Amino acid sequence: MFDPVCPSGLSPIRVGDKWAGMVVRCLEDGPRRFSELRVPLRGVTAKALTKSLRLLERDGLVERVVRAGATAYALTPLGRSLLAPMDAACAWARDHWDELLDAREASA
Repeated sequence: MFDPVCPSGLSPIRVGDKWAGMVVRCLEDGPRRFSELRVPLRGVTAKALTKSLRLLERDGLVERVVRAGATAYALTPLGRSLLAPMDAACAWARDHWDELLDAREASA
């Protein structure tokens, strides 16, 4: 998903906006600061990341936490419950990636 060669914009499954699923994945191993999230999310602008984090927070999937005197973002229990369905969706996408790409190319 974070490989620069992977066209993540082609992902057929999205939670929220374009970046939300990847933000959830970035927070899987624990809280991260805004600047730490921008490293694996190379193509995201500060504005788009802020919007995505606010929407995830509004929906109860992410919370802001104070960590070492700085604000960080963490998954809530509700956000964590999304990881297993995302794993299943990612496995499905891996199994059908070529078909997805072929269909998108055919419709272009």
